[in-house]
Order: sequence, then C-alpha cells, then structure tokens
Amino acid sequence: MSVVDVAEGFTPGPADPGIMSLMTRERWIEIGRIVLTGVIALLYWQQLVPLYVLWAAVAIGLYPLVKTGLTDLFTERKIGTEIFVTIATLVAVFGGETVAGAVLMVIILIAEFIAELNTDRARASIKSLIGSVPQTALVREGGGERTVPIAQVRPGEIVLVRTGEKIPVDGVVVGGGAAVNQAPITGESVPQDKAEGAQVFAGTIVESGAIDVRTDKVGGDTIFSRIIALVEDAESERAPVQKLADRVASWLIPVVLVFLIGVFLVTRDVSKVVTLLIFTSPAELGLATPLVMIAAIARAARSGILIKGGLYLELLAKADAMVFDKTGTLTANKPEVVKVQPFDAAITEADLLRLAAAADRRSAHPLAKAVVAGAARRNIAVPEPDSFEQLQARGVKATVEGKRVLVGNPALLREAGVSIDRAVEDAASTPVYVSVDGRLAGVIFIADTVRPGARAALAALKQGGVKRTVMLTGDNAATARAIASEIGVDEVKADLMPEDKVTAIAELQKQGFKVAMIGDGVNDAPALARAEVGIAMGGGGTQAALEAADIALMTDDLGKIVAARNIAQRAYRTIQENLWVGVGVVHVLGITAALMGWIGPIQAAFLHLGPDVLVFLNSVKLLRVKIPGV
Repeated sequence: MSVVDVAEGFTPGPADPGIMSLMTRERWIEIGRIVLTGVIALLYWQQLVPLYVLWAAVAIGLYPLVKTGLTDLFTERKIGTEIFVTIATLVAVFGGETVAGAVLMVIILIAEFIAELNTDRARASIKSLIGSVPQTALVREGGGERTVPIAQVRPGEIVLVRTGEKIPVDGVVVGGGAAVNQAPITGESVPQDKAEGAQVFAGTIVESGAIDVRTDKVGGDTIFSRIIALVEDAESERAPVQKLADRVASWLIPVVLVFLIGVFLVTRDVSKVVTLLIFTSPAELGLATPLVMIAAIARAARSGILIKGGLYLELLAKADAMVFDKTGTLTANKPEVVKVQPFDAAITEADLLRLAAAADRRSAHPLAKAVVAGAARRNIAVPEPDSFEQLQARGVKATVEGKRVLVGNPALLREAGVSIDRAVEDAASTPVYVSVDGRLAGVIFIADTVRPGARAALAALKQGGVKRTVMLTGDNAATARAIASEIGVDEVKADLMPEDKVTAIAELQKQGFKVAMIGDGVNDAPALARAEVGIAMGGGGTQAALEAADIALMTDDLGKIVAARNIAQRAYRTIQENLWVGVGVVHVLGITAALMGWIGPIQAAFLHLGPDVLVFLNSVKLLRVKIPGV
C-alpha cells in the first residue's frame, strides 16, 4: 500500500482499483531500482562498499530521471522536475555530499513513484466507478438461447438478461419486466422499473426480474461507451489554473537555477545549494492540479454528471449567473390538466372532460394528449368518437354520442360560429375551449408542470454564490412569470427565438457575469455554446445531449446541477489549498531554514516528502469526501 492508502484507511473495492492491479512490470523494476540505490547508500554509509559502487547505484537510479528529463527538454523544450532532481543529485555527489545526494535521489524517486501510482489509480477509478459491460450476451433465436461474444450481437437481435446480470446492449424491452439499477449511467440510487417499451442501457444491472431486450446499439456505439470516452478525454481539456501552474513551473526552474548559482558564488557552500535545490523543486506545482481534476471528474461521473474537462470544472466553480431554459429544464415538458371550468349548468366537470377527451382521443397534439391523460387520471371512461377531424393550428372536431364537439383554440370556435361570451383568465395555463352542439360548454386549463425540486435547487445555487438566476423561454410572458414566481427565478425573458437566447447571454456577459447555461442540449445548442459553460439536462439515452454541452447530466434532476457546482467548487478550493499550503507555505519555510543553515540536504530530502504527501492526500480525498448534493 502507498502512503496515501495507509493515511486514508483505503480499502480496494469496486469504486477504487486495488494498488496491485496497477503494478506493471515497469513499476516492479522501478521499485527494484529504488531499493538497490537505497541499500547501497546505506552500505556505503557503513563503509561496507567502495565509493565507485555508490556512484554506479546513483547512475542506475538517475537513469529514468535523466531519460525523461532529456526527452522533455529536446521534444517539448521544457526543463522539467527530472532535470532539476538530476542536477541536485550530481551537485551533491560531486560536491562531496555523496551520501546526501544518494538519499536525496532515493526519496525523490519514492515521491515520484507514489505520485504516478496515485494518479493512475485516480484515472483507473474513472472506469471502475462507472462499471463495465459484459463481454458476452445471451441471444434468443429459434426458440432457444445461445451465448455469443458481445462483438457478434447485431442490432435487432433479442437479448435475455436475468436477475443479477448486467445488460450488455442499449435497447428497448420487448418482453418481461425488471427493476434495473441505472446508477452506472444516471447516478440514480433507486432501481427503475422497466416494462415493455422501456429503454435500457448497457452497463446497468437487473436487480430483480428478467427482460428480453431488442438490441439498438452495441460496443462503442452504446451510451456507456460514449460516457467512458468522454470522461477519459476530459484530461485533455485543462483548466486555466492548471495551465498557469505549468507556465509558472516552466519559468521558475531557470530563475531558481540562476538564484542557486548566486548563492554558491556568495557562500561557496555546496551543502546549502543542495538543500535549496530540494526546496526549490517545482515537483508539487505540477501535481497540484492534474490529480484534483482527475479525481473530481471521476467523482462526478459516479453521480451521473459528465464533465468534459478541468476547464469546465473551473468555469462552473466561478459561474455567478445561471441561465435556464424553461421547457424541459425547469418544467417537465409534460402538459397536464390543472383545472376544468364548465360554463353550462347542465354539464359537469367530468362530462366536459369526458366529451373533450373523446374528441381528442385520436389526436397526436401534446395538448390533446394532456386532455386524454387528465380524463384517465380521474378514472373517467372515454368513449370512441363517431367521427373525427384534425384541423391544423386550430384543434379537432368530432361527433361524440351524437353531439357535435369542438376542442381547440378560440379561432376554431369562431370559425364554426360559436360565440365566446366569457372572459377566460389564467396566466399560468393554456386554455383549451370546448363547445357542444354549437354552444360554448367550458374551458379546460392545461399547464406544464414544474420539475420536482426546482425551487430547492435554485435556492441551493444562490446559497452557493450564484448572484443571478434567469429563465429564457419562447413561451408567453404571463406563463413564464407565473412559473418563475413559483420556483424563485430572479429574472424572466419570454417570447424568445433561439437567437434571442444567445443575445440574452451576451448581455449578461457584458455586465460582467460568468454565465452557465442549462438546457436540453439540442434545441438550446447556440445558447449553450455562447455561455462560459453549457450544461445539458437528461443526457441518458440521447447522444446529441452528450455532444452538445460541456457538462451533461444523465438524468433530468435539477439537483445534479447543484451537485456538479459543489464538486467544481470543492475541486477548485482543493487546488488552491495544494498551491498555497502544500507548495507555497512548506517550500517558503524550507528555503528559509536552508538559507539560515538550520537544516542540511538529508533533512531537507525527508522534509520534501511532506508537501508531496500533503498534495496527494488532499487531491485523492475528492474521490470519497462528503460533498453536499452528491
């Protein structure tokens, strides 16, 4: 186990790959090199081996550092930590501090080894946190089943998945029923019931029951594979703070070397120069951000939040204006009947809804579906219409139980000669007019329902530092204001075209806000692209949503936005801690102690492990520390 594992009480499991699984042949060779150099330095200190043997051991230990350092120098024109450590070791050895040089090198090699191991563990946890897909599938054919490699499964084939098994393909349930754990895709903790017609994803688990799945996508085309690819590619999108750290490291090394030459010319003290070399090494500066970003991205993926790079983590952490699309984001995009108002004393609410639902029964319009669903929810038996006609942009007309029924907007009724002599007002709803036998019978009010948890999510965002929340919608202003008032949005912009949403975001940016835009990932693509960071809702099952935004939420849960921002803020704070405490404070104190002559090279080498371990511990804890909303 590494130092980090011991300190954290680490236990390898499904969410954390075991250290032994990361021990490649090259790593065992590295351990052997470290042990050999350390043992020979100890033997030389005890005067049991001659000096040339120690030099040979130092050369063996330095080999990988020199190789990496020269490669970076000539291919990337970059003076890296490896060159720095090599110079420190050589100065110590040839300056008469041979044992100190060997010990210094061994300790640095140990620190580098721990750093690489824990970085790879964080990378590996991205896959292990999400899960894996079975390599075989049980395919139904000819009245029986056969097990085939997943690569041989074709779209359209029926795959049987039973209790305790992982679903190997993306597809639609065509038989059976099951409770499916979708946490690997969506982060939902509660299993979802899946019956005929439901969509299922590769990598999710059947907790109870058995289902037949018609294959839609396999292998690299599945949502699961897209998630893995997106998260693995996230490392390439580096945050500004990470780029800044790299730039600082690149110019710091030459400055430090000039400083050390000056110290030597003044003091002629090789021991002091070696000590300063140890504390001026920028090793932790290069480690302060990458490990945090990897851990944060992995943690978010486990919660059903796909963040496409450290760049977007930092932008989300700094965002102080949140802009929301209304339909499908703040609302569920599922119109429902909220009120039935009959105008004829002979017609009850149930009668009005029954006649309207019968007329709308064959219509595919969303409002018509809402009327039919409203009747079903009230357990009203809806008859089949005797005749039916859909009128574009108007509504429907039908004959129901011998009655002439019109259901639609005012224009439909007026064209049929029906007088509308009542004022209808409900700012938050859409009125659907119903006439029976040429007379206005009543109005059915339909509204899009507010998404559960919307008010709580917006309140949490404001508490977390968001200064302005804005709702953008193409809907009418009255409806938009009613919804905004219900959920606590600060500002409403209604009656917008897609290009107007882009303009609204640009105006906020001119006012100095850093804007995060939350939409459905398809219709809001221009606005998502204009904002500093675009967040797509409901990426589960829609590849377009995965591609459209910088961050994709795999469910339509607004609480995930709060979780994503909390992860981003925690990651950014962790980087600041690494830079100021793990690097700044410790190194300033070390340099001061070296200049004052309070410590020598060997003490400095041991103390140098402090910021290394501090940075590692502080970074990898992001994989498991408690974060609100996650």
